[in-house]
Amino acid sequence: MARITVEDCLDQVGKDNRFNLIHLAVKRIHQHRQGEPFLAGERNKEVVNTLREIAAGKVTLANIDQLPDMVDGVLPESGKAMGKSAE
Repeated sequence: MARITVEDCLDQVGKDNRFNLIHLAVKRIHQHRQGEPFLAGERNKEVVNTLREIAAGKVTLANIDQLPDMVDGVLPESGKAMGKSAE
């Protein structure tokens, strides 16, 4: 993904819900500032890397609170790898 756009991220959080996108991005940036590693890319500013995580489906409203508990990309209680949906 050469450029990240808001539309790429809205595909993940809901087309008409920019508020959820902003809320999710801010919450994830706070996690990064507390030492959480990036799940997608690390060569850009933190907001761009965070949007890349959201666009890739690695950070969602459903898993944002569980991300700090991850070990090597796997949620402990579910055993599911990040980026995989249960659908």
